[in-house]
Order: sequence, then structure tokens, then C-alpha cells
Amino acid sequence: MKTVDFKTLGFRSGDTVLDLGCGEGRHVINAYVEANVHAIGVDLGFNDLSTATERAEPFLAAENTEKYFHLACANALQLPFADASFNQVICSEVLEHIPDYLSAINEIERVLKPGGVAAISVPRYVPEWICWALSDAYHSNEGGHIRIFKEHLLKREVERTGLRFIRRHWAHALHSIYWWLQCAFWASKEKNPLVQQWHKLLVWDMMEQPALTRVLEKTLDPLIGKSVVLYFYKPSTVAERNAK
Repeated sequence: MKTVDFKTLGFRSGDTVLDLGCGEGRHVINAYVEANVHAIGVDLGFNDLSTATERAEPFLAAENTEKYFHLACANALQLPFADASFNQVICSEVLEHIPDYLSAINEIERVLKPGGVAAISVPRYVPEWICWALSDAYHSNEGGHIRIFKEHLLKREVERTGLRFIRRHWAHALHSIYWWLQCAFWASKEKNPLVQQWHKLLVWDMMEQPALTRVLEKTLDPLIGKSVVLYFYKPSTVAERNAK
């Protein structure tokens, strides 16, 4: 299940892609499989990286010398890469976990090549606020969400680095409902029939991609999409950087 639209990222053969905060690998693995790109994922969680490694293994062709796949443990505030290293940077559902998220945004701009595209997604304000209102446990656990972003303020902070806004979209409306149910029945969520049935619906949707749920989610995304995804372009010339 991808949150980011790869078409907007504009992968080209030979591009180098960074998935910052790759977690269990959903975007970095898909980038490697779907495009002829060098895909690198970094995260602070050893367990998540281990899971990502296992998930990627069936797709890694040892004889393929045109692209490579690599995972590493790294801090989003001090990425171990040179300036202008990546054609695309993905940072999906990460910034809401980081106290110093502005430093992470600065690092995204630093490692992105001129002419490159960055995709940043965070939980959308209203669906996330409902989760917080329904359950303190949702956001008070270690490593959980520590803030609720307002889209226009996040956009402004990213543009402050010199990146230029391209477009936005929303994603995962059906997951909003799932998380609201979990938060409403937090103490009994593992056994609650509503939570369990909605989870089965999500699994069916991810595995089968039926037209019913695809149309339903596309219709609901502008209203209750769980995530908002913002895309930014790094100017490649002085004239572009100086243009209003």
C-alpha cells in the first residue's frame, strides 16, 4: 500500500531514490520493483529494517547490475549522505514522530539534487485530531505521534528551505475509519468486532484491489483521507531559485 504517487516523483532510469524513515519498506521496495532506480531506505528502527530486508529479499536480483537496493540505520537529523545525492526523496508518515522536524526538512532539502522532487506525507489534521480526541493512548505511547500538522503551515516550512510546491493529494480514507474505530474502542480493540471486521475489509482491499473499495476511497479521500501528501521541486538554476 503506497501513500506517495510515483508518477509525480517522475522516476527515470538510473535515478537514486531515498526513502527517509522507510519503516518496513513499503515505498523503498516498491520503488525498486516498479522502476529502474537505485533505491535506498533509512530508518532508526532495527526491527523495521529487519522486516524490510525480509520483504525485499524475493525481489532482489543478484544479476541485475543496472540498479541496487540498500537499507541502513540512520538519523533523519544527520543523514550520512553528501549534498545533492538523490533525485527523489520520500518522507512518508515520519515528521509527526520527530521533535525537531525542521532539521529533518532541512536534511531533505540538502540531500535532494537540483531538479529533484521530494514527497512528504503526514497525517491529515481533522482525521488525526479525531484520533487524539477519542484516545489519549493513540498518541501517548513511546515513538507515537507528537504533533498534528496543519497543511498550510507544513507547506510554508518546507518552502522556507527553497523548495517549490508542486501539488498535493490525500490518501487512505478507509484507514481513517479504521483508526477512529480503534481509538473509540482502544481498550478492547483486539477483540472488538467492528475493528476486526473493518481490518478484514482493509486486507481484502489491499490484496484484491476491488473496484468497489477503490472507487469508495477515491471519493472519500478529499473528505477524510488519513494522509495528506505534498510534493516539492528543488530549483535547478539560479534564475529558478530567485524567481518568485
